[in-house]
Order: sequence, then C-alpha cells, then structure tokens
Amino acid sequence: MTRLYKHIGQAFLAGIVAILPIAGLIITVAYLESTISSTGISKIPFYFPGFGLLTAVISIYLVGLIVTNFIGKWIWKRVDKILNRLPALGRIYQTLKQILGYGEGEDAIFHEVVLVPSTDQQSEELGLVTNKMSDDQGHTNLIIFVPGAPSPTSGRLLVMRQDSVKRLAVPVNEAIKALVSMGKTEIDLRSFGAPKEQSEIDGIKVP
Repeated sequence: MTRLYKHIGQAFLAGIVAILPIAGLIITVAYLESTISSTGISKIPFYFPGFGLLTAVISIYLVGLIVTNFIGKWIWKRVDKILNRLPALGRIYQTLKQILGYGEGEDAIFHEVVLVPSTDQQSEELGLVTNKMSDDQGHTNLIIFVPGAPSPTSGRLLVMRQDSVKRLAVPVNEAIKALVSMGKTEIDLRSFGAPKEQSEIDGIKVP
C-alpha cells in the first residue's frame, strides 16, 4: 500500500510539473489576447480571435529586428535617451534596464560577471559584481550577488577576495539571459575565465 501511495504521489507530481508550463502558456496567451482586444482592436472589420496576440508577437519581432541592425541601434539609442528623460517614468525605465544588466558606469547595479566556487567546492556559480571594498589588510574584496535560476531576483550576497574569483568577459545582460533561460541561451564559452585587460570594472576602480 505504501508503494502504491508513493507511485501515485510521484505520478501526480510529474503530472503537475508537465502541466504547469502548458497552463502558464495558456494563461499568458489568454491574458494578452483579452488585454489587447479590450483596447478596441476587436472593432476593426478584419478582426479574428487571436488577432491581438498576433499583433503583439509581430510588434515584438519588429522591435527586435530594429534594435539588431545598425540603423535600428542608432534609432533605439535616441528613443532610449528620450525614455530616460521622462519624469518619474524615466526612473522606472532606468531601474528596469539596470536589473536586466543594461546599466552603464557607476549607475549600473551589476558591473561584471564572475565565477565563484560553489559551497561544495566541486563546481562554480555565476556571480554578478555589484561593488568593491578594501579590508583592514589592504586586500580588495568584491561584493558579489549570486542569483538563482530561473529567477535572478533572489540569491546570495558574497564578499570575496578579488584574486579568488574568475573574471569573465561576458556582458552582464548575456549572463542574466543565461540565468533566466537556465543555460539554454548561447554564451561564448571561449570567454569564460578570460580576465579583463582593464583595471576597472565599468567605473569601479579595482587595483
């Protein structure tokens, strides 16, 4: 009987794990469709169920297409400057950019990507440098946030000697993409372990 309960429990849990992504996708699609349709788009003559979602997908694709070519990047920089200058909303926009790893200089939350030893010392974890400090012995320590995956909003905050971590030549936003996708996005593995030639971390001076 105990074995039967265990089998039922495992099968039930496996079913939940399998259904959750599908249910999440259906809920997200339904929410987007209802939200976009409520704007009045359903009144156009050629409207059909799913038109709102299709419009959103095409719009996102076009934005991605624009920001990945030379002219589009130039246009996006101008749009970015305008958004940064908006009262109140500009601050929210800047904060979101920083969280996603697009901040620059001293305004950035995360300045560099590093590898830190895991607690079992058998593997390494991705860490994001947030600051640096010196101890009473004159050693430079890095303040490192080790985010969780797939949600990088929670994690551990470590203080480690600069010479005890591996500095990576990976952009912060690329590292965050890898965390959110649980490693499914492509990262140039050749850059792993490659130290930066500069003696600064985007505005934070490191001896």
